[in-house]
Amino acid sequence: MPHTRHAPPDVIAAVDLGSNSFHLAIARIVDGALTMVDRIAERVQLAAGLDKDKNLDDDAQERAIACLQRFGQRLEDMHADAVRAVGTDTLRVARNVRPFLARASAALGHPIEVIAGEEEARLIYRGVVHDLPHADGQRQIVIDIGGGSTEVILGAGLVPEHATSLHIGCIGQTKQFFADGKLTKDRFRQATIAAQLQFERLRGPYFRGNWARAVGSSGTVNALHAILREGGFGDPGLGVTRAGLKRLRNAMIKVGHADKLDFPGLKSTRAPVLAGGLSVLYAAFKTLPLTEVNAASGALREGVMYDLLGRYGLEDVREGTIRALLERFRVDLDQAARVERTALACLDAAVDWFTDEQRELAAQYLSWAAQLHEIGLAVGFHGYHKHGDYVVRNSTMPGFSNDEQAVLAALVLVHRRKLARPEVEQVPGMNLDFFRRMAVLLRLAVHMNRNRSWRPPPDITLVARGPSIDLRFPEGYLEQNPLTLADFQDEAQRLGPAGLELTVG
Repeated sequence: MPHTRHAPPDVIAAVDLGSNSFHLAIARIVDGALTMVDRIAERVQLAAGLDKDKNLDDDAQERAIACLQRFGQRLEDMHADAVRAVGTDTLRVARNVRPFLARASAALGHPIEVIAGEEEARLIYRGVVHDLPHADGQRQIVIDIGGGSTEVILGAGLVPEHATSLHIGCIGQTKQFFADGKLTKDRFRQATIAAQLQFERLRGPYFRGNWARAVGSSGTVNALHAILREGGFGDPGLGVTRAGLKRLRNAMIKVGHADKLDFPGLKSTRAPVLAGGLSVLYAAFKTLPLTEVNAASGALREGVMYDLLGRYGLEDVREGTIRALLERFRVDLDQAARVERTALACLDAAVDWFTDEQRELAAQYLSWAAQLHEIGLAVGFHGYHKHGDYVVRNSTMPGFSNDEQAVLAALVLVHRRKLARPEVEQVPGMNLDFFRRMAVLLRLAVHMNRNRSWRPPPDITLVARGPSIDLRFPEGYLEQNPLTLADFQDEAQRLGPAGLELTVG
């Protein structure tokens, strides 16, 4: 049962917190398509601020906050539902990311999601293919070299079939092999070998070469494409080629230092990380059956906007992800639907527990969690809530941010047995009281449908205020259903350690 949909806003925005640059893109929705109206890009070099312990240093944080404050001014009149901000590789690996995200979200004025590498790859593919000339079912490989990671996606038409995120990017390569700016043949050789080892991790389909076109997105590929074309290093009539990259590499070695690079088409902000980015793309040509890579203007931010637009239409990727998990793990769909209906009815009754904004978010999470709460039964009955938590937490879930996935897994974990668990005391990106209230409604719905019957649960009265939940059944129902009475008496005992009081009558 999909959550309530709203009419799409007139304007939507995406913020991409990349490892090298931050991007803001704003577009009008015209006949279901995007018309770009504003772009802002700033080179923040977030990845350069990671120390040896994977903590973001103060300078990098301040650069980021200052940039997001400027973005925030541009977005201050936009509704929260019309803006989506995503963080990528550096924010995935930074150990001190939580306090930084709190400051960054406040500066931007909108929440920031950290997305998994595979999700980043999916969104990049979506942004790139919407920018390409349309060809039904045409296969393509997309390569996006960012500051901290490289995404490689193989797909047909608008559908990505294989998406992989490699932990290698232009800033990481630069820090490891060209930190002092010196450009030598030996350093390029070492950097290329390191990148090749990453590309060799790709699965078999990437090595078959059965695509009609190869395209690259984001700063590195676009910069290299411009230099090869304007500097005379490229092959006439072609995009980026291995031979063209080799000629450019040799020219860079001849110059000898990143500070002295001054090729036509090269922006001064790109020069410090050009060698690192070139080594990654050159390794791709040496490892994969590539002959030519053409630059595309679409990238992650466009993919984020198209994905956001889909949530207002009939193609919310998250709902497809839930359906795929239900099918894969042979979940009892009838029972899932029963629990979902009851949980949402309980949410409607708990009028004092949630604000209007919280209620909409709770409806989403309760719908997803109710559908997935028995997914762990595919592993085994004993401890199936723990199996379900593991499955949801570790599955690839297109459309979901890391935090959304973690919250959903935690709801599956606490839908039975203990609610007060140390592992969910700090659910990422969510207030604990809000999480516990959602969990209680899910638990009540599971109890009320224990019979797995086609008959609907009885009409109940639910009043929830503060830490208290009062549940009233029709006269004589509990006497006629002693198992239900025992279940709710046991539930009252389990909610106590979580600071909640359940009364049943």
